[in-house]
Parts: sequence; C-alpha cells; structure tokens
Amino acid sequence: MRFHPPLEEARLIRRYKRFLADIETVDGELLTIHCPNTGSMLNCQVEGGQVWFSRSNDPKRKLPGTWEIGETPQGRLFCVNTGRANALVEEALQAGVISELSGFTALKREVAYGQEKSRIDFRLEYPSGPAYVEVKSVTLGFDGTPVAAFPDAVTQRGAKHLRELAHLARDGIRAVQLYCVNLTGIEAVRPADEIDSAYADALREAVACGVEVLAYGVRLSHEEMLIDRRLDVLLNG
Repeated sequence: MRFHPPLEEARLIRRYKRFLADIETVDGELLTIHCPNTGSMLNCQVEGGQVWFSRSNDPKRKLPGTWEIGETPQGRLFCVNTGRANALVEEALQAGVISELSGFTALKREVAYGQEKSRIDFRLEYPSGPAYVEVKSVTLGFDGTPVAAFPDAVTQRGAKHLRELAHLARDGIRAVQLYCVNLTGIEAVRPADEIDSAYADALREAVACGVEVLAYGVRLSHEEMLIDRRLDVLLNG
C-alpha cells in the first residue's frame, strides 16, 4: 500500500479530545487534523515528535488532514490510522502473504455473525468451510524490547470479539484472531495483562477453545505500508 498523494511531514504539538491533533508543518503552517485512533496510543505519541499526515482538498471536510504515521520516543515508526489495518490485511490475504490463510475461494468483509451480534472483519470461504478472521491493529511498544502488546487501553469490545470467536471454535468453525503490528522494530506480540487483564484472559480462553492467533509485522515508512513477516505470539508474556 503506497500513499497517494505522498504524506507530508510535520511536528506534533499535541493530541487532545482523542480525535484531534495540532501540528506544525515544515513550512510553519499550524493545522488541526484528524487523529483516527480510538486507543490511548500509549508510549507512541510525544509532543514535538515527527508525524506524517495526508492532506485533503475536500471542501466538505471539517479538518484539512489525517494523521497517518508518527515516530515514537524510541525512534520507531507507528501507524496512527487504525483503519489502515484491514486494508493491509486484505492486500496481504489476496497476495498470499499470510500463508496460514491462503487458498480461500472468496473473501467477504464485515459479515454479521455471533451470539452477541458482532461483525467479523473477514469471512474467508474454503472448500472445507469458512474461516472467520478478526483483525486488531497493534502499536504499543516498550523501551528495550522487541515485543509489542495489545491492547493499549481497556477494550470490552475486543473481549467481546474473542468470546464470539471462541463460540465459533467450539462449534468446529475455524476462527482466527490476527494482530496487524503497525510498529517497526518488533519481533513478537503478547497480551497486555497490565493494561487489560480481562482481555488477556479472554485471549487465552479463546485459544483453549481452538481459536488460532496469528501476528504479522508491517514494513512501514512515510511512503508505503506492507505486511511482510510472521511474528511470534507470546500468550503468557
């Protein structure tokens, strides 16, 4: 996935009200742009840090741009826009990069399912039956370790999705939790017990029920994003 038009560079002044960010471009222009991330962005955002944003010329938009990429205090790049994760995963699925999920005959997005009235990110059709794939974007990293964690804030919705996947797995239907790690310099992913122990417990329970857990890393720059490697999953930290 390449950025068209190219992203513009700026400096972060502050993020506030979750979805707003004030920035200063390299030309000294002060802008308020959209921050498309519902999480805390823990250990990611830093005032004065480098950011890259996409600019919109749509006169109907309230804000002139969208924060796409940032640089963490540790010098890693991370994707702010969580909406990119599903597009990246779909691109990788179609290209056969995610080998564990190759060979499907059809792909459907946002399919209603489950006992709690959820929507799955992808339903893949195989001759042997369907596979339900839930995607989560991971950006939480820590100093001195190549292990990322999810979630970066308490997520009841995330735990709900794991329960739904577990119900499928118990019924003999293939269910997959896929972590799309939008953070450079990472080799493995773990549940963030210290942030949301309920989610971490739900993940381990889902695995015990037969849910598959996969993690893939993203090659990330201000020019392109591309899923390119399998990462380890450390269920017990």
